[in-house]
Amino acid sequence: MTLDEAKTALAALQKSLHAYTHAAGLLYYDGVTGGPSGGARERGETFAFLSGELYKLSTGVQAGELLDFLDENKQELTQAEARQTELMRKQLRELRKIPMDEYVAYQQLCSESSAVWHSAKSKNDWLMWQPYLEKIVAALRRFASLVEPDKDPYDYCLDQYEEGLTQQTCDSFFAVLKEKIVPLIGRVKEAGQVPYDFLAAEVPTAKQEELSRWLMSLIGMDPAYSTIATTEHPFTTSFSKHDVRITTHYYEHDFTASMFSVIHEGGHALYELHIGDELQGTVLAEGCSMAIHESQSRFYENILGRSRAFISFIYPKLAQISPAIAAHTPEEVYKAINRAEPSLIRTEADELTYCLHIMVRYELEKTLMHGELEVKDLPARWDTLYKEYLGVDVPDDRHGVLQDSHWSDGGIGYFPSYALGSAYGAQLIGRMKRDVDVERCLASGEFAPINAWETEHIWKYGRLYKPGELLQKALGESFDPTYYTNYLEKKFSEIYGL
Repeated sequence: MTLDEAKTALAALQKSLHAYTHAAGLLYYDGVTGGPSGGARERGETFAFLSGELYKLSTGVQAGELLDFLDENKQELTQAEARQTELMRKQLRELRKIPMDEYVAYQQLCSESSAVWHSAKSKNDWLMWQPYLEKIVAALRRFASLVEPDKDPYDYCLDQYEEGLTQQTCDSFFAVLKEKIVPLIGRVKEAGQVPYDFLAAEVPTAKQEELSRWLMSLIGMDPAYSTIATTEHPFTTSFSKHDVRITTHYYEHDFTASMFSVIHEGGHALYELHIGDELQGTVLAEGCSMAIHESQSRFYENILGRSRAFISFIYPKLAQISPAIAAHTPEEVYKAINRAEPSLIRTEADELTYCLHIMVRYELEKTLMHGELEVKDLPARWDTLYKEYLGVDVPDDRHGVLQDSHWSDGGIGYFPSYALGSAYGAQLIGRMKRDVDVERCLASGEFAPINAWETEHIWKYGRLYKPGELLQKALGESFDPTYYTNYLEKKFSEIYGL
């Protein structure tokens, strides 16, 4: 085999992998956005078949020999080809350690679990879903023991979402947040709450749908390549930069839940929509890592979307859909939207208390993966930690352990990405402001300069770089969580007059 032949074979292999991944993704998307619940098992079986084909393609002898040959000649590869080879060899080594029948069974389990979770949440029936989570946790612990027998099983999970992330790093990061944020939350509580009840005025779903489309256009999502649907738990899925889909959930007495969901998922979507054309069809054509991805969604949702300048710009639109908004000033709306108050639901949490929700999940995931907590005892432990961390009582499992979809499809290790992403975003805004007049852009609704900066420094690279490398390249310095705590201190001290 010549090097040119190997490069051609590498491209062909990735094209085949993309086709199967595309089909599996469409199947999942259909199942959670409108597919009949009765078809969940058949969808799961088809998903399992596609997963098996992906496994065989990724781990076969031909793929192994090809990737080994390319690795031996990596000095003659382009940067992109070398990174593709690196990532695919890592996946091949890991998958080969997991028996194919176990891998395929796990994919089917996750597909069926997701469908059962939706039903269990709607019925507030933890016992309906508990057996599925028990199997998922057991499978992940089994995979960790096979793939990295000398590695902590939870570190294995963390690495699946953020390359190189460990509990040691997370523990240090969360310790900084606890030291700075918990006292700030206490001072905010003592200051008294800002008025916000008017945000709960009824806004019909039709008007919220109109707002969603308007916001998507405003932040720069091209309707030719992106769309929106409804689901129980909002998410974004990308099949390529030409087909990116977001979802939301509408509540007639809480229109801001969907509004910020759309901006959050829009941040994810913008990332995927602006990955370099030359990376399409390869394993590099997706976000660098989940924390980097969440840095974009949380950045758009909070640092941009909840800013005074942006709220002032969209105020006329909000007043148009809600008479209750029109009865208040833009400044009052800004403060109401940014109120800080411990709450039950992570996706509706304010910026200040949000990371406490993540810390709860982080502690639970660690104990589950270490075998220190049984799944059957998860609801009680969840409720205890919510009382300890946030001071709130959990009324039922629907508002507690069943509220998130992530564990239903095996996403143990994902949650820390939200907190890290929030912190990354606070550091990114400082760097962006050296080049872009962000306040002027937000005050006038001009996202093009912001999106252009993001494209140049983050989006276009896809997975070309490792997370730490990309951050260093974008920031010109190492990650420092105090940017985040300083941002929160400044913002909420000003809002509450501390």
